[in-house]
Amino acid sequence: MKHYSHIETSFIHGGISTDEYTGAVNVPIYQTSTYAQKNIGTDVKWEYSRTGNPTRAALESLIAELEGGDAGFAFGSGMAALTAVISLFKSGDKILISSNVYGGTYRVLDKIFSNFGITYQITDTTDLKAFEEAITPEVKAVIIETPANPLLTITDLQAIAQIAHRHSLKAIADNTFMTPYLQRPLEHGFDIVVHSATKYIGGHSDVVAGLVVTKEPEDSQKIAFIQNATGGVAGPFDSFLMIRGIKTLAVRMDRHAQNAQDIAEYLQLHNGVKTVYYPGLAGFKGHEIHKKQAKNGGAMISFELTEEYDIKKFFPSLKLITLAESLGGVESLVCHPASMTHASIPRELRLKLGITDNLIRLSVGIENASDLISDLKQAIDSSRI
Repeated sequence: MKHYSHIETSFIHGGISTDEYTGAVNVPIYQTSTYAQKNIGTDVKWEYSRTGNPTRAALESLIAELEGGDAGFAFGSGMAALTAVISLFKSGDKILISSNVYGGTYRVLDKIFSNFGITYQITDTTDLKAFEEAITPEVKAVIIETPANPLLTITDLQAIAQIAHRHSLKAIADNTFMTPYLQRPLEHGFDIVVHSATKYIGGHSDVVAGLVVTKEPEDSQKIAFIQNATGGVAGPFDSFLMIRGIKTLAVRMDRHAQNAQDIAEYLQLHNGVKTVYYPGLAGFKGHEIHKKQAKNGGAMISFELTEEYDIKKFFPSLKLITLAESLGGVESLVCHPASMTHASIPRELRLKLGITDNLIRLSVGIENASDLISDLKQAIDSSRI
């Protein structure tokens, strides 16, 4: 595995970056399900594409290098990736999850893995004392997002990893919002990183995929077995698209984050905005912790309108920014977490976590920041009651 002084170079030349058979500077799409073998009982590198595919292997090698891990694994979606990680655990085990995680994480634990005796508990991972007090003998892991979806809550990665390891827990981080360009949880002591590669890794709203990176060889062997046994792998074309997306990740994230900083500062000053959630703002709770473990504030903003403004008027008033599920593409997307991304969480629990009906989540794209601010201004102004 090659290592370069600067990660921007690794995005383009890291992992398996050329084709060993032809010298092609882009790893080809090996669109095949199986591979010719010369004889029975002989060792072969490629045998069946669920087990391994050259295009997927190039992506897996690349993401492992970028996150600083032992091995990488590519799946058909972010939820398939997370499902593989949760499959490391067995009946009777409990997993702690940070408050206001992605609704799909809550749903798969609450509706699927509960059927197999794996339980969960929502814990405020920003409160280290409360987190440690929540650890009981059956707790085997913690899954965190930082910044968390959708309130951008910040968790101290190093502190959580230290507490987790003191109690022999696996520390698992969803790094979708930050990407390895802005934050690398394994460097802060975490054991496993998960990505919805649909988002910034792919970056162009044209692929659904997930990635896992493991720090320890023992976990690598287990995830490799689960990936092959359960089969939720990323296809060759999707793997190719993710490699292509990674090559421009650094320049995209720089533009995403600068736009987001400008927009968050504008929203803070608008009379129609009650609260702005963005880790890049100096007054944001967790800002100093975030600065220690991440390059910048990222590209996700959530905000609430004041009572004098109606969100049902706000969304249809947007002319440039698109109302849609997902995030992380080059185009700016806005959503209503309470009825979209976090609808699977019961309303009473959503409100307790701070996910109000007036909350708006904005995935800032790479358009001109002034155009985005103008669109937000006219949509907010149009929604005044």
